[in-house]
Amino acid sequence: MKIADLYIRVSTDEQADKGYSQRDQEERLQKYCQTAYITVRKVIYEDHSAKTFQRPAWQKLLTLLRKQKHKTDLVLFTKWDRFSRNAPDAYNMISKLKSFGVEPQAIEQPLDMSVPENKMMLAIYLTAPEIENDRRGLNTFYGMRRARKEGRWPGLAPVGYVNLTSENGRKYIAPNAEQAQLMEWAFKEIAKGKYSTEQVFNQAVENGLVCSKNNFLRSVRNPIYCGEILVPKYKDEEARLVKGLHEPIISSSLFFDVQDILDGKKRTIKTKIFSDDKLPLKGFMACSRCERTLCGSASKGRNAYYYYYHCSSKCGCRYKAEVVNKEFMHFLNDHSLNAKTAELFKMVILDEYASDTLENKEYKTYLAKQLTESNNKLTRARELLLLGDIDGNDYKTLKHECEENMVRTEAKLDEIAKKKYTISQLDPILDDAIFTLTQLFPIFTKSTINDKRRLIGSMFPEKFDFETLQHRTALLSETFERIYLINKKLEGKKKGQKTIKNLLPRTGWLMGLEPTTLGTTNQYSNQLSYNHRVFSEQQKYDF
Repeated sequence: MKIADLYIRVSTDEQADKGYSQRDQEERLQKYCQTAYITVRKVIYEDHSAKTFQRPAWQKLLTLLRKQKHKTDLVLFTKWDRFSRNAPDAYNMISKLKSFGVEPQAIEQPLDMSVPENKMMLAIYLTAPEIENDRRGLNTFYGMRRARKEGRWPGLAPVGYVNLTSENGRKYIAPNAEQAQLMEWAFKEIAKGKYSTEQVFNQAVENGLVCSKNNFLRSVRNPIYCGEILVPKYKDEEARLVKGLHEPIISSSLFFDVQDILDGKKRTIKTKIFSDDKLPLKGFMACSRCERTLCGSASKGRNAYYYYYHCSSKCGCRYKAEVVNKEFMHFLNDHSLNAKTAELFKMVILDEYASDTLENKEYKTYLAKQLTESNNKLTRARELLLLGDIDGNDYKTLKHECEENMVRTEAKLDEIAKKKYTISQLDPILDDAIFTLTQLFPIFTKSTINDKRRLIGSMFPEKFDFETLQHRTALLSETFERIYLINKKLEGKKKGQKTIKNLLPRTGWLMGLEPTTLGTTNQYSNQLSYNHRVFSEQQKYDF
């Protein structure tokens, strides 16, 4: 009497849970064995795809057959598509089973392998399921591609979004509250160029982001976060972006800024987010002797640890952390906005915000010019293609470059338009920002080490050494440079700098000598308003 192992397979976990298909297959196999006087040695249940033989239950059976050669005669299943849906793999597996002394057989599609003509029938039985799989996969691919073209996201929602179903049964994605805010924060931090992507990821995870590192690196490249969906290149169709139906988490301008950072188009020196509480300036200071970045560490004394900022080279540059930190606190106090000038500060900004600043107007003109140039370049390329001066591949390359430049430029123009606030909207934002600027010293003292380092990073656009910190000559961002000048009231007029009278409201100059020189009085307040509006926006995320 022959001995057989019964192989029962379903394609999905759902079928396995319901059990109908598995029970049906087992019933038919057991009945066949009783009729044919075949002894059943083992019943194997599988709930895995038949595209490959990398299936858990099948691999266990294969191991058993290899160890116990000639202990069983048959491996029985109902149909050949239960055995495999990949013809080349199936042929290899049949040969392997025969080497173990085992013959695979489908009870509803029986074949006598000793008859050569039956190999043709075997090919049909094995190829038909493979063709069915390929057709199903192709239909799914076209369906997902059509969904992308219509602005819908197919599949599992990316980090920061959640899959939902509308009342009419339509599936869509929507921002997932806390996770969406963390992804927005991550994009803004990367765009600043102060920290590496890995450092931002680690901080985001610490703050509660649920995401793996590889998934995060893919996500920051995904335009879905700015409301666009990528339709990949396929055959003659070029890759393109379409407007998504979902709600964006970030602006297009911010997304493209992040891409420039990731592509290395905006090269910056990265500083680590994390540091010891006693070494907040670690990574921000440069050696005054060899211009290397100063490290920070602790040395163990007789009764305690003593902290130092020091150079890693042989130059011997070394400073006590206590002395440097104390000097920085004096420096910070000098660069906090004086409460007496805060109202004047706010008045100047509100006065100039009534109309666009000169910088914004010039920037808008520059962007509009760029957009026109890209359009003209695309038109010329099209004409050259029609004349036969360039081939199709060159035209596609030029078209892709022009379209990408136009998308980026339009995103920047949209971003400028969105930043326009009414006076009533701007007033509380200014109050919060100015209050922060007047309270920098106590805020810094009470902040965590990460927030302290973010504040330091916002003050210095490049590394500084201890001597420039002592003499107040370290290069500062324009915002803090202006605050320092205001606090000192520009008592001694320095070469190349304007006096404090230029900070007064423009209306105070209208009663002066004729003709009135409005251009002169406007210039400084325009710059001041612009700098502090930028700082006001930045403080919303840094504190």
